[in-house]
Amino acid sequence: MRRPAPAPPAPASAHPERKNVTTDIIDRGNGPADHALTKPPPGSRGSDYAALSREVKQSGLLKRRPGYYSVKIGLNLLLLAAGWTAFALLGQSWWQLMTAAFLAVMFTQTGFIGHDAGHHQIAASKRVNNLLGRVHADLLIGLSYGWWISKHSRHHSHPNHVDRDPDIADGAIAFTQDHARVRRGPYAWLARHQAWLFFPMLLLEGLALHVAGVRALLDRTGTHAGRATKLAEAGLLTAHLGGYLTAVFWVLSPLQAVCFLLVHQGLFGLYMGCSFAPNHKGMPIFAKDDKIDFLRRQVLTSRNIRGGRFTDFALGGLNYQIEHHLFPSMPRPSLRHVQELVRTFCARHGIAYYETGLFDSYAQVLRHLHSVGGPLRPELEY
Repeated sequence: MRRPAPAPPAPASAHPERKNVTTDIIDRGNGPADHALTKPPPGSRGSDYAALSREVKQSGLLKRRPGYYSVKIGLNLLLLAAGWTAFALLGQSWWQLMTAAFLAVMFTQTGFIGHDAGHHQIAASKRVNNLLGRVHADLLIGLSYGWWISKHSRHHSHPNHVDRDPDIADGAIAFTQDHARVRRGPYAWLARHQAWLFFPMLLLEGLALHVAGVRALLDRTGTHAGRATKLAEAGLLTAHLGGYLTAVFWVLSPLQAVCFLLVHQGLFGLYMGCSFAPNHKGMPIFAKDDKIDFLRRQVLTSRNIRGGRFTDFALGGLNYQIEHHLFPSMPRPSLRHVQELVRTFCARHGIAYYETGLFDSYAQVLRHLHSVGGPLRPELEY
């Protein structure tokens, strides 16, 4: 039985009751975006974030947590070393696929520490943070720290902002209907089916991150200091790649080595992608030339994930995405403590604060991706 495709979401102009609401939002996704379209209170919006910042500073939650990070980094390095020790002791065995899965988890946890270092959450010294970031990203998991910092900083400045946020740039996944409409051939087919293919495609995310980082390092543009930093990063990445591939192909048979690489890098990409996917996808997207104040830009485009300590550990604190975007340098363990303060402040100022469960967030992401591909599906088959 064939049915016509559902009509695409009505444009903002179809909602006259919202004509004074910010026009930045061009793609509402499903559910939370409509909920987030709340009219800001009158007056100076820029002062709202300053008022919130004063409350947070007075709470002391922006202070560094050296004890926490010392234990966190120490235990993480211990578990990472334990994984590679088990790899060496097992030798040529198909049980190594279990080791690959464990190391995928540890690579992601190591990446979370690199993320915290990149935001200067760990130490007061920028040099110390950058050193920790390069060791954890470049040397331990083979991702370019400098490339990631540049990309991630642009994302934090303009989350879900078309042509400004690199995380929603047109690529393998189309995040807006405008991106989807211009696709042709295989890319159009991909956009039509991207909701179904999203999680399988995350298995390639680890490889994509490795390749993007290497390509950035091969770019010879920039200042002399920048090229020197790239050279140092290239040395760390080369050490990681050389040691990683040598260990895998030295200990395992060729077939086992290839299977190990596929499982390890695939699960690493899947875990990383599943950690980042709930944060902004399916939330409001702003048009290129639209303006919105910092506080609302960060809150309205972010989604928090409910859960306890295990969720905090599994998602590296990214489940407090709203708080993290408002205060990027806040140490990870302080995010859950500042949540109620931020949520109360948003309620007091009429700013929608969105929080949901992990699996529901994935459902919202998939619905959004499905709706984006809608213009390329003239009819549905059942």
